[in-house]
Amino acid sequence: MRFHITHRTTYRYGLPMADGYTVAHLLPRDTPWQRVLSAGLEVTPAADEREEHQDRFGNLVVRLGVHQRHRSLDVTSRCEVEVSPMPDPQGPDAGPDMAWTEAARAAAATRGDAALEVGPFLAITAATPSLAALDELTEGVFAEDRPLTEVVGALSRRLFEEIRFEGGATDVTTPLDVVIAERRGVCQDIAHLMLAACRRRGLAARYVSGYLETDPPPGQPKMIGSDASHAWCSVWSPVAGWIDVDPTNDQMPPRRHVTVAWGRDYFDVTPVRGVVVGPACAQELEVGVDVVATQH
Repeated sequence: MRFHITHRTTYRYGLPMADGYTVAHLLPRDTPWQRVLSAGLEVTPAADEREEHQDRFGNLVVRLGVHQRHRSLDVTSRCEVEVSPMPDPQGPDAGPDMAWTEAARAAAATRGDAALEVGPFLAITAATPSLAALDELTEGVFAEDRPLTEVVGALSRRLFEEIRFEGGATDVTTPLDVVIAERRGVCQDIAHLMLAACRRRGLAARYVSGYLETDPPPGQPKMIGSDASHAWCSVWSPVAGWIDVDPTNDQMPPRRHVTVAWGRDYFDVTPVRGVVVGPACAQELEVGVDVVATQH
């Protein structure tokens, strides 16, 4: 499938700002199942400074500086991406599996280049704390010697059933224990829950940011989270590599997803963040995402 993605972020300020700095993770990356055909970032007003680089996880990062008076800032990415189906870790062509406990031991034992790839995703972060409440939420999922792919699928299903997706119910500052207590959140919360549950058990898991197709094919339901940036997870297997799973939609592997970046949590790959210098005033934020399949 080929997707055309437009992601527009607009800030409006009640008074003119004198200066501003922005960091964007909006340009998708090539992966074994994804090829970026074109990708560009438009900024209004025009940036006085612009720098692009890859971060430590291989994501494309754009840094922008606007050093002129402005009452709004518009950052728009336009990309075209060709996506192939991800392999099904439980399909008839899947390779060997192993117990999740063995996968956890293998992750802890990685050395050299493998440790650089896997090690950061074992770490507890402020957004993915090791909470006792996770044990109750995931009771029965991590049965001793259960195959890793079964655990990943069962954990996805449990979170899909137990945590209600509710747009606006949380924001980026909402603690994970509140999400668990209230049993509601958005895709980033559900992804963080899955990461925290995996890492608490010693499994390496990474946060993946990207998009879903805005309008599904005829006869198929619209997926949750398709009108904004989306988030899902990858869990590391020493035999199968990274296994992608979308617990918000209970899909393993994810379907009709476009990968932008990955990191330890949302804060490693925030789509757009920054600061402005100017008088205290009201601010407005508007975000629009459109993902269209241009070829099947």
